[in-house]
Amino acid sequence: MKKARVGILTFSDGRQYIHEDLLETNQRYQARLAQALEATGEVEVVAGTEIIWTPKIARREAQRLAAEGVTMTILNYAIWAFPHLTGVAAQFAPDPYLLFSNLHPSEPGMVAMLAAAGLMDQIGATYKRLWGDIEESAVTEDVLSYIRAAHALRSLKGQTYGLFGGRPLGMLTAVANQDEWLKTFGIDVEHIEQHDIVRYAGQVDSARVDRALAWLEAHVGNIAYDGRNLTPDKLKLQIRSYYAMRQIIDEKQLDFVGTKAHGDLTDHFVTMDIAEAFLNDPYDWDGPHEPIVAATEADMDGALTMQIFKYITGEPVLFADVRHYDAQDDVWYFANSGTHATYFAGRSTDPAVNLRKVSFFPEVSYYPAGGASVQHFAAPGTLTLARLARKQGRYWLAIVPAEFIEFPEEVARAKAATTTPEWPHAFARLRVSPDEFLSSYPCNHIHGCYGDWVDDLLNVAHILGIDVKVYA
Repeated sequence: MKKARVGILTFSDGRQYIHEDLLETNQRYQARLAQALEATGEVEVVAGTEIIWTPKIARREAQRLAAEGVTMTILNYAIWAFPHLTGVAAQFAPDPYLLFSNLHPSEPGMVAMLAAAGLMDQIGATYKRLWGDIEESAVTEDVLSYIRAAHALRSLKGQTYGLFGGRPLGMLTAVANQDEWLKTFGIDVEHIEQHDIVRYAGQVDSARVDRALAWLEAHVGNIAYDGRNLTPDKLKLQIRSYYAMRQIIDEKQLDFVGTKAHGDLTDHFVTMDIAEAFLNDPYDWDGPHEPIVAATEADMDGALTMQIFKYITGEPVLFADVRHYDAQDDVWYFANSGTHATYFAGRSTDPAVNLRKVSFFPEVSYYPAGGASVQHFAAPGTLTLARLARKQGRYWLAIVPAEFIEFPEEVARAKAATTTPEWPHAFARLRVSPDEFLSSYPCNHIHGCYGDWVDDLLNVAHILGIDVKVYA
C-alpha cells in the first residue's frame, strides 16, 4: 500500500515586515508538522518551499502541490495570516483541505484558522478544522484519520471496477448507477462476461494448478473430499478459476471486482469461493500479494465499501451476510458462501497460521456445480463494520462498531449448524440494540476490518458530503 502523499502550505501576515519578523516561527511550526506526520510511517509530506504571504506565492506553491500529485492539502496557521491567501491557494491546491492551527496565546494561529475557515465556508470548499500540538499523540491521530480518509477517496479516482455477470438474485442494493460512481467516486465500471472465467480457466498451466493443490492440501486444516460435490478435480477447477480471474484482472487493469456467480457458475461450472477468498487474502499459494477486493454476488456498493476500507486500513476486508441474531448470547451470526478471506480465521499475514483453522467442505446442494466452501470462524477482536448505501438516490454511510466473539470449537460448530455449517462465520456483538439495527440497517451485506476506524469513516462521509449513522 502506498503512503498518503500530503501537501502542507503555511500562511503568514501579508505585511512584509511582520512576515519577515515571524518567518522563523512559521518555518519551525511547518517543520514540526511535517516531521510528526512522516514519523508515523503512513505519510509522505510535500511541504511548501516558501511561507505564503503574497497571492503570487500562494498560486505558485499551490500549483506545485498539484503538480506533485498530493492526496490532500494541510493549510497550516501558526500566526495571524491574511485569509484571502487561503482562498487563492484553494483555487489550485488539491482538496480536501485540513485547516490546522497551533494553540498558543502569543501566536494567534487559531485566529487565522478561524478567519480562513469562514472564507472556506463562503466559497463552499471541502475542509475540516483541527488544532493543537501536533506532537501530542491524540492530535496526530486526529490528523492521520482525516488524511487516511482523504487518501482512500483520492485512491478511488480513475479506478476500474470489474463487474463479472449482472444483478444477482434480484438484489437491487447490489447494483449501482455507473454515472454516479464516476461523478462521485471517480470510478469506471467494466462489464465482463462470466464465461471469460470459464474460458481463461481452461488455459491455465496444469503444473501451476498441481502445485497449488499440493500447497492447499499441506496447509488447510481439513479438506473434506466427498467424491461428489468436492473432489480433487473440482478443487483444481476452483484453482483454475482463481488464476483466470487474476489474469483477467491484469489484462483489463481492474482495481477491484465483483462476481455474480449464482445460477451460472454455481450451477454449471464451479463455485467461486476459493477465488474470492484468496483474492481478498494478503497471500495465495504463490506467496504474498496485495489484497484484491472481490465482492461476491457482484455487490457494487459492497465492493466500494470494501475498497475504501482497504485504503484506510491496508488490510483484508470482510464481506458477509447479516444472517441471524442469537438473543441468548447476544451475538449476531455473519456468514456468506463466498468472499470471506481466510485471513479472518487467524488474523495473521502468515497463511500457515490461518489455514490450519480452515476447512474446505463440499458445497451445499443449492450450488450443484460443486467445489469447496471455505469454512472457518473469525478470530476475536474489536473491529469496525460499515456499508455505503443509497436512500432515494442519495448515498449515506452506516457505521457499526463491533466485537468478534470467540466460542469454544464445539459451541461455534453447534451455532453454525443452525444456519449453514459449510460457510464461514463471524460471531459479532454490536453496541446497538437488535431492534434499532434491524429497523434501519440498509441491506443484507456487511463489511469491515479489525480495529477502530469509526473516525476515519466519519471523515469519509464528511469529505463526500453524505449522511452517516453510527450504530452505537
